[in-house]
Amino acid sequence: MARVTVLLNRGGGAVSADPQIADKIADVLQRAGLDPEIELVSGGDCAVRCRAIAERGDELLIIGGGDGTVSAAASALIGTQTLLGILPLGTLNHFSRDLGIPLNLDEAAALIVQRSEHRVDVGEMNERVFINNSAIGLYPLMVVDRDLQRKKLGRSKWLAMVVASLRTLARFNHERLTLTVNDEKARVDTPLLFVGNNDYRVDLGAPGRRDSIEGGKLSVFVMRKKTRAGFVAASIRALLGRTRKDDMVRIEDVGRLRVDVRRSILAVSLDGEVVRAAPPLDYRIRKQALRVIAP
Repeated sequence: MARVTVLLNRGGGAVSADPQIADKIADVLQRAGLDPEIELVSGGDCAVRCRAIAERGDELLIIGGGDGTVSAAASALIGTQTLLGILPLGTLNHFSRDLGIPLNLDEAAALIVQRSEHRVDVGEMNERVFINNSAIGLYPLMVVDRDLQRKKLGRSKWLAMVVASLRTLARFNHERLTLTVNDEKARVDTPLLFVGNNDYRVDLGAPGRRDSIEGGKLSVFVMRKKTRAGFVAASIRALLGRTRKDDMVRIEDVGRLRVDVRRSILAVSLDGEVVRAAPPLDYRIRKQALRVIAP
Protein backbone atom coordinates (compact mmCIF):
# COMPACT_ATOMS: atom_id res chain seq x y z
CA MET A 1 0.00 0.00 0.00
CA ALA A 2 1.23 3.51 -0.85
CA ARG A 3 2.37 5.71 2.00
CA VAL A 4 -0.21 8.13 3.37
CA THR A 5 0.64 11.46 4.98
CA VAL A 6 -0.70 12.07 8.48
CA LEU A 7 -0.65 15.61 9.87
CA LEU A 8 -0.90 16.08 13.64
CA ASN A 9 -1.42 19.52 15.16
CA ARG A 10 1.48 19.84 17.60
CA GLY A 11 -0.44 22.50 19.56
CA GLY A 12 -3.58 20.40 19.96
CA GLY A 13 -4.61 19.12 23.37
CA ALA A 14 -4.02 15.39 22.86
CA VAL A 15 -0.83 15.87 20.82
CA SER A 16 0.86 18.46 23.06
CA ALA A 17 0.00 16.44 26.17
CA ASP A 18 1.71 13.25 24.96
CA PRO A 19 5.29 13.35 23.62
CA GLN A 20 4.84 9.78 22.30
CA ILE A 21 1.66 10.54 20.35
CA ALA A 22 3.29 10.31 16.90
CA ASP A 23 4.55 6.78 17.61
CA LYS A 24 1.17 5.76 19.05
CA ILE A 25 -0.71 7.07 16.02
CA ALA A 26 1.72 5.32 13.67
CA ASP A 27 1.11 2.10 15.60
CA VAL A 28 -2.67 2.47 15.35
CA LEU A 29 -2.57 3.09 11.59
CA GLN A 30 -0.11 0.28 10.91
CA ARG A 31 -2.36 -2.18 12.76
CA ALA A 32 -5.20 -1.02 10.50
CA GLY A 33 -3.07 -1.82 7.43
CA LEU A 34 -1.83 1.66 6.49
CA ASP A 35 1.72 2.87 5.86
CA PRO A 36 1.72 6.28 7.58
CA GLU A 37 4.18 9.13 7.27
CA ILE A 38 3.62 11.22 10.41
CA GLU A 39 4.26 14.96 10.41
CA LEU A 40 3.83 17.33 13.36
CA VAL A 41 2.72 20.77 12.19
CA SER A 42 1.71 23.98 13.91
CA GLY A 43 -1.89 25.11 13.59
CA GLY A 44 -0.89 28.07 11.43
CA ASP A 45 0.96 25.84 8.96
CA CYS A 46 -1.71 23.16 8.65
CA ALA A 47 -3.64 24.67 5.71
CA VAL A 48 -0.43 25.43 3.81
CA ARG A 49 0.84 21.88 4.23
CA CYS A 50 -2.54 20.39 3.27
CA ARG A 51 -2.63 22.48 0.12
CA ALA A 52 0.83 21.29 -0.87
CA ILE A 53 -0.16 17.65 -0.34
CA ALA A 54 -3.31 18.09 -2.43
CA GLU A 55 -1.33 19.79 -5.21
CA ARG A 56 1.06 16.85 -5.14
CA GLY A 57 -1.90 14.67 -6.08
CA ASP A 58 -2.22 12.51 -2.95
CA GLU A 59 -5.45 10.51 -2.96
CA LEU A 60 -5.77 10.51 0.85
CA LEU A 61 -4.69 12.81 3.67
CA ILE A 62 -5.22 11.99 7.34
CA ILE A 63 -5.60 14.79 9.88
CA GLY A 64 -5.23 14.29 13.63
CA GLY A 65 -6.63 17.11 15.72
CA GLY A 66 -9.75 18.96 16.78
CA ASP A 67 -12.27 21.10 14.94
CA GLY A 68 -9.85 23.96 14.28
CA THR A 69 -7.31 21.62 12.68
CA VAL A 70 -9.96 19.85 10.59
CA SER A 71 -11.36 23.23 9.51
CA ALA A 72 -7.92 24.36 8.32
CA ALA A 73 -7.52 21.13 6.35
CA ALA A 74 -11.00 21.45 4.83
CA SER A 75 -10.28 24.98 3.60
CA ALA A 76 -7.27 23.63 1.68
CA LEU A 77 -8.84 20.44 0.32
CA ILE A 78 -12.11 21.82 -1.07
CA GLY A 79 -12.16 21.44 -4.83
CA THR A 80 -9.26 18.98 -4.89
CA GLN A 81 -9.13 15.23 -5.52
CA THR A 82 -7.69 14.51 -2.05
CA LEU A 83 -9.94 12.61 0.35
CA LEU A 84 -9.88 13.64 4.02
CA GLY A 85 -9.56 11.07 6.81
CA ILE A 86 -9.98 12.26 10.41
CA LEU A 87 -8.49 11.03 13.68
CA PRO A 88 -10.42 12.93 16.38
CA LEU A 89 -7.74 14.23 18.75
CA GLY A 90 -9.38 17.49 19.87
CA THR A 91 -11.18 18.49 23.04
CA LEU A 92 -14.74 18.46 21.68
CA ASN A 93 -14.55 17.05 18.11
CA HIS A 94 -17.97 18.42 17.09
CA PHE A 95 -17.48 17.81 13.37
CA SER A 96 -16.27 14.23 13.85
CA ARG A 97 -19.13 13.52 16.25
CA ASP A 98 -21.78 14.87 13.86
CA LEU A 99 -20.29 12.79 11.03
CA GLY A 100 -20.41 9.68 13.22
CA ILE A 101 -16.63 9.15 13.26
CA PRO A 102 -15.63 7.00 16.28
CA LEU A 103 -13.63 8.66 19.04
CA ASN A 104 -11.76 5.39 19.56
CA LEU A 105 -8.61 5.70 17.43
CA ASP A 106 -8.48 2.04 16.38
CA GLU A 107 -12.07 2.27 15.17
CA ALA A 108 -11.40 5.60 13.43
CA ALA A 109 -8.38 4.06 11.67
CA ALA A 110 -10.43 1.05 10.56
CA LEU A 111 -13.01 3.44 9.11
CA ILE A 112 -10.31 5.29 7.16
CA VAL A 113 -9.12 2.01 5.63
CA GLN A 114 -12.65 1.37 4.35
CA ARG A 115 -12.59 4.75 2.52
CA SER A 116 -16.34 5.27 2.76
CA GLU A 117 -16.53 8.64 1.04
CA HIS A 118 -19.14 11.28 1.80
CA ARG A 119 -19.51 14.72 0.25
CA VAL A 120 -20.54 17.20 2.93
CA ASP A 121 -21.32 20.90 3.03
CA VAL A 122 -19.11 23.63 4.44
CA GLY A 123 -20.01 27.18 5.41
CA GLU A 124 -18.21 30.20 4.08
CA MET A 125 -17.87 33.76 5.38
CA ASN A 126 -16.18 36.20 3.01
CA GLU A 127 -14.40 33.22 1.40
CA ARG A 128 -13.23 31.87 4.79
CA VAL A 129 -14.38 28.28 5.29
CA PHE A 130 -15.97 26.91 8.46
CA ILE A 131 -17.12 23.36 9.09
CA ASN A 132 -19.20 23.94 12.25
CA ASN A 133 -20.31 27.47 12.98
CA SER A 134 -19.57 31.15 13.14
CA ALA A 135 -20.63 33.75 15.72
CA ILE A 136 -20.73 37.52 16.11
CA GLY A 137 -21.14 39.36 19.41
CA LEU A 138 -20.10 38.27 22.88
CA TYR A 139 -18.75 34.83 22.01
CA PRO A 140 -15.78 36.00 19.90
CA LEU A 141 -14.80 38.40 22.69
CA MET A 142 -14.79 35.51 25.16
CA VAL A 143 -12.58 33.44 22.84
CA VAL A 144 -10.03 36.27 22.46
CA ASP A 145 -9.86 36.68 26.25
CA ARG A 146 -9.58 32.91 26.76
CA ASP A 147 -6.71 32.54 24.29
CA LEU A 148 -4.78 35.44 25.82
CA GLN A 149 -5.06 33.84 29.27
CA ARG A 150 -3.82 30.51 27.96
CA LYS A 151 -0.87 32.15 26.22
CA LYS A 152 0.17 34.51 29.03
CA LEU A 153 -0.89 32.60 32.15
CA GLY A 154 -0.86 28.98 31.00
CA ARG A 155 -4.42 28.37 32.15
CA SER A 156 -6.40 25.36 30.99
CA LYS A 157 -8.92 25.91 28.22
CA TRP A 158 -11.88 25.43 30.54
CA LEU A 159 -10.65 27.67 33.38
CA ALA A 160 -9.68 30.39 30.92
CA MET A 161 -13.13 30.25 29.31
CA VAL A 162 -14.90 30.58 32.67
CA VAL A 163 -12.83 33.67 33.55
CA ALA A 164 -13.29 35.09 30.05
CA SER A 165 -17.06 34.60 30.27
CA LEU A 166 -17.28 36.51 33.53
CA ARG A 167 -15.13 39.38 32.25
CA THR A 168 -17.04 39.61 28.97
CA LEU A 169 -20.36 39.76 30.82
CA ALA A 170 -18.99 42.67 32.85
CA ARG A 171 -18.79 44.71 29.62
CA PHE A 172 -22.02 43.27 28.21
CA ASN A 173 -23.39 45.01 25.14
CA HIS A 174 -25.43 44.50 21.98
CA GLU A 175 -24.50 44.70 18.33
CA ARG A 176 -26.79 46.61 15.97
CA LEU A 177 -26.76 44.50 12.82
CA THR A 178 -28.43 44.75 9.44
CA LEU A 179 -29.25 41.26 8.20
CA THR A 180 -30.11 40.41 4.61
CA VAL A 181 -31.53 36.89 4.63
CA ASN A 182 -31.74 35.60 1.08
CA ASP A 183 -33.30 38.83 -0.31
CA GLU A 184 -35.10 40.19 2.77
CA LYS A 185 -33.53 42.86 5.01
CA ALA A 186 -34.02 43.45 8.75
CA ARG A 187 -32.26 45.38 11.54
CA VAL A 188 -31.63 43.71 14.89
CA ASP A 189 -30.02 44.53 18.23
CA THR A 190 -28.50 41.35 19.63
CA PRO A 191 -25.73 40.18 21.96
CA LEU A 192 -25.16 37.09 19.80
CA LEU A 193 -25.66 36.01 16.19
CA PHE A 194 -25.01 32.33 15.44
CA VAL A 195 -24.55 30.94 11.93
CA GLY A 196 -24.21 27.18 11.53
CA ASN A 197 -23.18 24.88 8.72
CA ASN A 198 -26.54 23.05 8.40
CA ASP A 199 -29.28 22.70 10.97
CA TYR A 200 -28.36 22.67 14.67
CA ARG A 201 -30.66 21.00 17.15
CA VAL A 202 -31.78 22.89 20.24
CA ASP A 203 -33.96 20.19 21.80
CA LEU A 204 -33.13 18.54 25.12
CA GLY A 205 -32.18 15.22 23.48
CA ALA A 206 -29.13 16.55 21.64
CA PRO A 207 -28.58 20.31 21.99
CA GLY A 208 -25.90 21.69 19.70
CA ARG A 209 -25.80 18.67 17.38
CA ARG A 210 -26.58 18.20 13.72
CA ASP A 211 -28.41 15.28 12.20
CA SER A 212 -26.90 16.02 8.79
CA ILE A 213 -24.12 18.10 7.22
CA GLU A 214 -25.55 17.61 3.74
CA GLY A 215 -28.76 19.66 3.90
CA GLY A 216 -27.46 22.65 1.94
CA LYS A 217 -28.75 25.37 4.31
CA LEU A 218 -27.34 27.74 6.91
CA SER A 219 -28.66 27.53 10.48
CA VAL A 220 -29.17 31.06 11.81
CA PHE A 221 -30.10 32.05 15.36
CA VAL A 222 -30.44 35.61 16.66
CA MET A 223 -30.54 36.07 20.42
CA ARG A 224 -33.19 38.56 21.42
CA LYS A 225 -32.09 41.76 23.15
CA LYS A 226 -31.43 40.91 26.78
CA THR A 227 -30.30 42.35 30.07
CA ARG A 228 -27.06 40.89 31.44
CA ALA A 229 -29.01 38.57 33.77
CA GLY A 230 -31.37 37.63 30.93
CA PHE A 231 -28.44 36.74 28.70
CA VAL A 232 -26.92 34.48 31.37
CA ALA A 233 -30.26 32.74 31.95
CA ALA A 234 -30.84 32.28 28.21
CA SER A 235 -27.32 30.87 27.76
CA ILE A 236 -27.87 28.34 30.54
CA ARG A 237 -31.19 27.31 29.04
CA ALA A 238 -29.50 26.86 25.65
CA LEU A 239 -26.83 24.62 27.18
CA LEU A 240 -29.57 22.51 28.79
CA GLY A 241 -31.63 22.39 25.62
CA ARG A 242 -34.49 24.28 27.28
CA THR A 243 -34.64 27.44 25.14
CA ARG A 244 -37.77 29.59 25.26
CA LYS A 245 -39.42 31.48 22.44
CA ASP A 246 -38.26 34.81 23.89
CA ASP A 247 -34.59 33.66 23.95
CA MET A 248 -33.73 33.11 20.31
CA VAL A 249 -35.17 33.86 16.91
CA ARG A 250 -34.52 30.99 14.55
CA ILE A 251 -34.40 31.99 10.89
CA GLU A 252 -35.44 29.18 8.60
CA ASP A 253 -34.41 28.21 5.07
CA VAL A 254 -31.32 30.42 4.76
CA GLY A 255 -29.27 30.01 1.62
CA ARG A 256 -27.41 33.32 1.84
CA LEU A 257 -26.90 35.77 4.67
CA ARG A 258 -25.32 39.23 4.64
CA VAL A 259 -24.41 40.91 7.92
CA ASP A 260 -23.63 44.61 7.98
CA VAL A 261 -22.69 46.89 10.86
CA ARG A 262 -21.39 50.43 11.28
CA ARG A 263 -17.84 49.38 12.06
CA SER A 264 -14.75 49.08 9.95
CA ILE A 265 -13.69 45.78 11.56
CA LEU A 266 -15.69 43.12 13.36
CA ALA A 267 -14.52 40.20 15.53
CA VAL A 268 -15.97 36.95 14.15
CA SER A 269 -15.48 33.41 15.41
CA LEU A 270 -15.10 30.60 12.87
CA ASP A 271 -14.97 27.11 14.39
CA GLY A 272 -13.75 28.58 17.67
CA GLU A 273 -10.99 30.72 16.12
CA VAL A 274 -11.44 34.50 16.01
CA VAL A 275 -10.69 36.51 12.90
CA ARG A 276 -11.02 40.24 12.17
CA ALA A 277 -13.20 40.88 9.15
CA ALA A 278 -14.39 44.00 7.35
CA PRO A 279 -18.19 44.20 6.95
CA PRO A 280 -20.32 43.36 5.15
CA LEU A 281 -19.98 39.68 6.02
CA ASP A 282 -21.37 37.40 3.33
CA TYR A 283 -22.27 33.89 4.46
CA ARG A 284 -23.20 31.02 2.17
CA ILE A 285 -23.23 27.23 2.01
CA ARG A 286 -20.93 25.38 -0.35
CA LYS A 287 -22.93 22.25 -1.02
CA GLN A 288 -21.12 18.90 -0.96
CA ALA A 289 -17.80 20.71 -1.31
CA LEU A 290 -15.71 18.50 1.01
CA ARG A 291 -14.79 14.86 0.38
CA VAL A 292 -14.45 13.13 3.75
CA ILE A 293 -14.40 9.58 5.10
CA ALA A 294 -17.37 8.86 7.37
CA PRO A 295 -19.64 5.90 8.22
